[in-house]
Amino acid sequence: MFFRKDYAKPGPGIDRDEPEKTGAARLAEIFSIECVTLVKLNLLFVISCLPVVTIPAAVFAMNHVTRMMVLDQPVTLLYHYKTAFQTKWKRACAAFFTVAASLLFSGCGVWFYLRRAMTQPVLLLPFMLCSTVLLVTLLASTYFYGLLTTGRSFQECLRLSLLLGVGRPFRGALAAMAVYGSFLFALLEFPISGIYLLLMGFSVPCLLGEFFIRTELKRL
Repeated sequence: MFFRKDYAKPGPGIDRDEPEKTGAARLAEIFSIECVTLVKLNLLFVISCLPVVTIPAAVFAMNHVTRMMVLDQPVTLLYHYKTAFQTKWKRACAAFFTVAASLLFSGCGVWFYLRRAMTQPVLLLPFMLCSTVLLVTLLASTYFYGLLTTGRSFQECLRLSLLLGVGRPFRGALAAMAVYGSFLFALLEFPISGIYLLLMGFSVPCLLGEFFIRTELKRL
C-alpha cells in the first residue's frame, strides 16, 4: 500500500560493530532511509489540513511520526499518523492555540508600539516587552510541539521548551532558523516552491525540529 512500508523486505544490513552516527551524519542517514516516507507524510499532512480546523491535530500527528523516525522506530505511516491524530487532538489544540495566541498578541504589540514609539519614546518599553515575548515564543515553539509527543505533561513540555529555547539561545536560534527558515523561504518563493511545499515543505522542517529536540534532550 502507498502509506505502508514493507519492513519484511530484506535490506543491505548494518555492521554490528558500526558506531552510532550522530549530528549531520545521523540526519543524512534518516533522510536517506525515510525520504519516500517523508513525501508520503507531507501529502498526508496537506490532505488532513484541508478542513482547516484539523490543523492542530495534523501538526501533532506529523511530529509524532517524525519523532519515531528520529528514534529509528518502525513507522507504519497511516496507522501511527491516524492514531496520534485521533487520540491527541485535545492536547494538540491546547498547544497550538497557546503558541498562536502568544505569537498573535506579541506580534500585534510589536507592530502597534513600533509605529508610535518613533514619536513617543515612552512606548519603547512596551515595544521591547512585546519583542521579547515574540522572540521567546519563536525560540520555545521550535521545541514545544515536538516535546508534547514524548509523553511528558503539558506543563513539563512548556518548561523544557523555554529552557531549551531561551536557556540555550544560540542553539535555539539555529533550530528556529532550520525549522521556520526553510518553511518561510518556501512561502516567499511561492508558486515556484509549490512542488517542494506539496512534497516536503512541511515534513522536512518538522523532522529537523524533532532532530534538534532529540539532540538537546541527550545533553540535559
